[in-house]
Amino acid sequence: MELRTLRYFLAIVREGTISEAAQSLHLSQPTLSRQMRELERELGAALFTRGGGQRVALTEAGARLRKRAEQLVDLAELTEAEFRSLGRELSGDICIAAGETPAVKRLAEAARLLRARHPRVRIHLVSGDAQDVIERLDMGRMDFCLFVGAVNLERYETLSLPDTDEWGALMPADDPLALRAFVTPDDLRDKPLIVSRQIVDETAAWLGRRPEQLNVVATYNLLYNASVMARQRLGYAIGLGGIVAADGANGLAFKPLRPAKTSRLALAWKRHQPLSPAAAAFRDAARELWETCL
Repeated sequence: MELRTLRYFLAIVREGTISEAAQSLHLSQPTLSRQMRELERELGAALFTRGGGQRVALTEAGARLRKRAEQLVDLAELTEAEFRSLGRELSGDICIAAGETPAVKRLAEAARLLRARHPRVRIHLVSGDAQDVIERLDMGRMDFCLFVGAVNLERYETLSLPDTDEWGALMPADDPLALRAFVTPDDLRDKPLIVSRQIVDETAAWLGRRPEQLNVVATYNLLYNASVMARQRLGYAIGLGGIVAADGANGLAFKPLRPAKTSRLALAWKRHQPLSPAAAAFRDAARELWETCL
């Protein structure tokens, strides 16, 4: 496979028809169709099925290739950008994937210091859950990941952040539990819960229950969306404080858990893989700022 062919394939996925993709690529439609036939022959699988009109849809093999093609094209573009910057004033792109946490402010502090020294460097931040950000880092699509909580970091170099995140429960501001300073396992054990798919086991352990005993009415990967469900009284959303405004004015209250439950945070990058000059400068700026706070 050639990167050029993968870019052609992704153009068809983006445009929805071969004719529109050919126009965007400044190719003839027969040429683009021939390239796709050759790619299908090389892979031994059909990538497209015909939809309504001239529109095409991805087969199962096509959907799988789309994911891999995006990863490969992203990695190639990152590599090209890195080598274009060699021998010049420090510049380039730094890609960071992060879970939802108020500690993103620490990334902003490091980015501000780096940009003051090297104004041609740009930061790209992608949000996602742990599984998503680990996959992006392992595939080389990200320079760094900001991990929250219990994650196996043996494969990575890490830099600890000078923060811990506190767990709590989001609920309507007029809920009886909103009058409490905190909530306990007895308060929530039998209540309907909205939890991240990644913390079901930890939530169950805090409540003194097995995961299958929890009254989980919904799961989430973005706490803002969970807060909307909590405001509508679907259940109590278990998550980190400081992500969603919950001062009562917006109809929400956040109550910390007691016994307290906290999560540590770490910036991670792949072990034994050299960082680009821009990424190395970001790491050094972060270390300079954060180690003085620990």
